[in-house]
Amino acid sequence: MDTPRYIALGIPAPQTPEDTRTELVARADVNGDGTVNILDLVFVAANLDKQGENAADINADGVVNIQDLVLVAGALGQDAAAAPSWHTDALVGISTADVQGWLSQTQQVNWADPRARKGVLFLERLLAALRPQETTLLANYPNPFNPETWIPYQLAKPADVNVSIYATDGALVRTLALGHQAIGVYQSRERAAYWDGRNALGEHVASGVYFYTLTAGEFIATRRMLILK
Repeated sequence: MDTPRYIALGIPAPQTPEDTRTELVARADVNGDGTVNILDLVFVAANLDKQGENAADINADGVVNIQDLVLVAGALGQDAAAAPSWHTDALVGISTADVQGWLSQTQQVNWADPRARKGVLFLERLLAALRPQETTLLANYPNPFNPETWIPYQLAKPADVNVSIYATDGALVRTLALGHQAIGVYQSRERAAYWDGRNALGEHVASGVYFYTLTAGEFIATRRMLILK
């Protein structure tokens, strides 16, 4: 029976795979910007466990949970053979521990829907992308700056992390003790090391060149920055 005959009989036409995919993509665009991207996944993650009417409740069961997260990930992972790509800043608030937790939850559900299985695969690829291959100290931003700057880095393995600020004569200006941190990318302003341009006494330092050293376990690296007032 073709679609016009279904309509004539007042019976909804059966959905084709393309119809189903289109509906999923439309519902997965939870932030309503016209496209399904990593920002939608971040939106759902920020609303996990919330109950009641919520744009992040993709399957409309009254609560935002792992099923909703996987549905969005499934829409993102239509091309399951390709690794996901995104701008790092879009992943604010998502850590390797978060994704590991989500994947642990997915193991408790029998995912019969192939789109959901693509979602689980996407989360696995996301976890791999959040695990840097090497520990690296990145360039601070902004640079030059006045009076504050952010110092990004990435960790290939867990480590106790410190960032030390030095003057050109080698004098220690300030130490930022960041504690024990997990594998991941610490690049956004919410995750990078922050320096307010003050010394250990709380005084603003003078204009000039300074050096910052990242110590993470056995890893040590140094870069330069410029305060320009």
